[in-house]
Amino acid sequence: MTPEQLYELLRPIQEKKGYHFNRDRAQTLDLLKGLLINKERYGYMVCPCRLASGERDRDKDIICPCVYREPDVKEYGSCYCGLYVSGEWNEEKIEHRYVPERRPPELSGI
Repeated sequence: MTPEQLYELLRPIQEKKGYHFNRDRAQTLDLLKGLLINKERYGYMVCPCRLASGERDRDKDIICPCVYREPDVKEYGSCYCGLYVSGEWNEEKIEHRYVPERRPPELSGI
């Protein structure tokens, strides 16, 4: 599967849930490429912006869409890596702010 195919597969599903891909198509496709690389590497599409352990149970909170997406988009209009955003964020109706990492350090291995 290519990043473009993944985009076309996920876009309608996620838009029904109120989530949109970042309008920066190049950035979005790079992130989708990272998801596909991680799927090949680990067997699941783990967030390309975080370090995965390779253990599915340990990484379950960062399998895309991660459990942090909803609160991130609700508070900031964008998820941590900027793949998923609100319509208002894409339309620049809200400020594009830095999204801090919500994942607890004990889960990230830092």
